Amino acid sequence: MSDQHSAHQSFETLAIHAGNTADALTGAVVPPIYQVSTYKQDGVGGLRGGYEYSRSANPTRTALEENLAALEGGSRGLAFASGLAAEDCLLRTLLSPGDHVVIPNDAYGGTFRLFAKVVSRWGVEWSVADTSDPAAVRDAITPRTKVIWVETPSNPLLGITDIAAVAQVARTAGARLVVDNTFASPYLQQPLALGADVVVHSLTKYMGGHSDVVGGALITADQALGEELAYHQNAMGAIAGPFDSWIVLRGIKTLAVRMDRHCENAGRVAEMLTAHPKVTKVLYPGLPDHPGHETAAKQMKAFGGMISFQVAGGEEAAVEVCNRAKLFTLGESLGGVESLIEHPGRMTHASVAGSALEVPGDLVRLSVGIESADDLLADLKQALG
Repeated sequence: MSDQHSAHQSFETLAIHAGNTADALTGAVVPPIYQVSTYKQDGVGGLRGGYEYSRSANPTRTALEENLAALEGGSRGLAFASGLAAEDCLLRTLLSPGDHVVIPNDAYGGTFRLFAKVVSRWGVEWSVADTSDPAAVRDAITPRTKVIWVETPSNPLLGITDIAAVAQVARTAGARLVVDNTFASPYLQQPLALGADVVVHSLTKYMGGHSDVVGGALITADQALGEELAYHQNAMGAIAGPFDSWIVLRGIKTLAVRMDRHCENAGRVAEMLTAHPKVTKVLYPGLPDHPGHETAAKQMKAFGGMISFQVAGGEEAAVEVCNRAKLFTLGESLGGVESLIEHPGRMTHASVAGSALEVPGDLVRLSVGIESADDLLADLKQALG
């Protein structure tokens, strides 16, 4: 971060200014896209600003990584080609054959697939726990547990984990706590301040915010762990390219104002769905009867833009709701300015079918965008018939 910006500034200010130093040559207020692979050295080993090859470091990516660290209150941020690339780097940095991981009973299908089909092949074991219950997490720990993995709010059932409580469980066990902060974003939730060791993001979602880029990030408070992750990022090579980094930086500038509208719209949608006769259950942490409502209110600034709900009539009825929606676009992913609707069982979470993470067939997931709330409500009412 440049000298004129400090961690004491507000989130909205840091989102716009951290890492975004005016270009020294021209005064351009936006960091340039350094679309370059290699750098001229001033004599052998004489690197300007430490840049030698863009896998190791690139000035546009550096700007994003400094911004990410500032927003999460960490010492080191690292940007990757995708959220799963970030997760892969993290797991191969923290784990060795024979180690054990506690994973949540509700999580992104791609994360589960990484554990079940990839990481397990090189001798890492995992077990599932309801991370909303710190005692259940404690019971799942073995002498070989090195990582406890948490999503809060979780995908797609919007479960809430008390980060501070599980951080204490992790510390007692000598394990690292990893929190996937994708659904909340750093604007709504600060896991490192609550005791997490590492924060994971799919930058594709709220951070980019416009459904036009794929990226991932790791942020850590511990400087030594940050260096270790940076070593593996370079050694493994799944880095964010300069243009993708620039697009994410551009999205982050409006993160706070976008999240305010996402949360406001989602609150109205959840209220409407709760009263609708065709809806049997609404999963949204902003609702007072949500089992994680009090914890979410304690550790989040607001309740986010993601909602899931269950439809009377079962799986086929849920699929029909998805197909009838018009303003809500039928598609995977989330966190963009436009509203999306999907059927997790057949789309984003097909990879968890038959596992402890299997999702209900009558479930519909919404990513509530920043359009007019009245238009969104009208579309859902017609889709529900």
